Amino acid sequence: MPRSFDVTTETAADVAAVRAAFADRDYWLARLAAYGGEAMSLDRLEVDPAGAVSVQTSQDLTHDVLPGVFARVLPGDLRIVRTEVWQPTEDEVHGDVTIAAHGVPGSGVGAAVLAPRPAGSRLRFSGTLEVRIPLVGGRIEQFIADLIVKEVPEMQRFTTEWIAAHG
Repeated sequence: MPRSFDVTTETAADVAAVRAAFADRDYWLARLAAYGGEAMSLDRLEVDPAGAVSVQTSQDLTHDVLPGVFARVLPGDLRIVRTEVWQPTEDEVHGDVTIAAHGVPGSGVGAAVLAPRPAGSRLRFSGTLEVRIPLVGGRIEQFIADLIVKEVPEMQRFTTEWIAAHG
């Protein structure tokens, strides 16, 4: 059964600054280096004339980065492909995220809204994950959902710091 997640975080960076960072290749390379090192790659970054951003990244998950119990049940050639599409509206940015697992029957979808706040912006990200592996799929889903809830605020802090440094 799919596992849901929902996380909200605020940052001092305003919507326009975050949207501009999302359209910057250097931002994505720095973010991937910070959150995945050499195991993550930027496969595609496209920005259309209306300001919509489409990003695709991939991550090779070797057994040395997985928790022990998962390393024993998951294949050694596991690859995660993440696609994000960020659409600006008048004062917000709406995101759609898909996660496809290659090497294991699993996937995820999510929706995000980046909205203005008096002192910056607020990101709300919610979605579902499904890992169709008997007996351990639910534990893997919970692990990933907990990781998302922890990492989304960290990534927004990273984004705010990156904007401050590269403004």
